[in-house]
Amino acid sequence: SDCKHWDFPFGLTYGAFRGVEIGIGFGGQFEERTELVEDGSGEQCSREHGIGDLTVGAKWRFLESCPLGARHAIVPSVKFPTADEDKGLGSGETDFDLTWVGSRSIGEKAGVHLNLGYSWIGGPDDDVLHYGMAADYQVLDAVQWVGEVFAEQEMSGGADTIVQYNMGFRLNPIESLALDIAGGSKISGDAPDFTATAGLTWTFGFVNKESK
Repeated sequence: SDCKHWDFPFGLTYGAFRGVEIGIGFGGQFEERTELVEDGSGEQCSREHGIGDLTVGAKWRFLESCPLGARHAIVPSVKFPTADEDKGLGSGETDFDLTWVGSRSIGEKAGVHLNLGYSWIGGPDDDVLHYGMAADYQVLDAVQWVGEVFAEQEMSGGADTIVQYNMGFRLNPIESLALDIAGGSKISGDAPDFTATAGLTWTFGFVNKESK
């Protein structure tokens, strides 16, 4: 069916100690679907909304610098089926994912990033291999260009590999606040014709009072 989908995610991460952070992700979603009527008389539009799935994960930067000068991290996560399966907003199954991330700075303004992961999908759906490459460049002191190409492949069933791209800008009006806006589309496979993302990241800490 022709489908327009909106996500309104919220995430909270906490730096447990140096090199390790834990996080939780949640939010809402809305879909507008145009489907053929079963008797073939035309099309009908339906709308569904509800909460999304709950994701809990961590990120462990286990290597600050390899011989190639890259930082390496492992990101495990679990997706719990809190979305409404009957409305078609979730699978109703628990999924597990493990992803490796590598990042390297190039000079003072640019960086490249690679990731490779595997998702163990609950229920009858196929497991998924996913991977991607991203780059960023500091255009101005408070403006950074970012771009990425990413793909996913079902491990059985003969489905085509889905490849998409996304690019945009990250703005830092103040040191603790980042604003993101980006757009993208598919390169190949059964993926959305157009995607858009906007959001903000606020970094804050706790005040430590030194004992006298």
